[in-house]
Amino acid sequence: MSRTKLTDQEIQSALAALNASVPSPWQVVDGKLHKEFQFKDFNEAFGFMARAALVAEAMDHHPEWFNVYRTVRVDLATHDAGGITELDFSLAGRMETIAG
Repeated sequence: MSRTKLTDQEIQSALAALNASVPSPWQVVDGKLHKEFQFKDFNEAFGFMARAALVAEAMDHHPEWFNVYRTVRVDLATHDAGGITELDFSLAGRMETIAG
């Protein structure tokens, strides 16, 4: 998986592909992939975070995220590349599968 910063056109293309099959879309906010996941309760939200953390660790790519009760806010960017990379889209897709 490439850790090379994507161009704006590449980001828009990958974003369209990612959002084609998700119930609520990802967006680019402040140069990062951004989404807020809503769960039934805190237990489901925390379970999502625990499962996603294992995937992120295996990918050696860690999200910026914040949790309050049933909401998990996620921001993804590859800091050493200075922006969004294929790795961010890959982790976003894996998070969608986990949240599914």
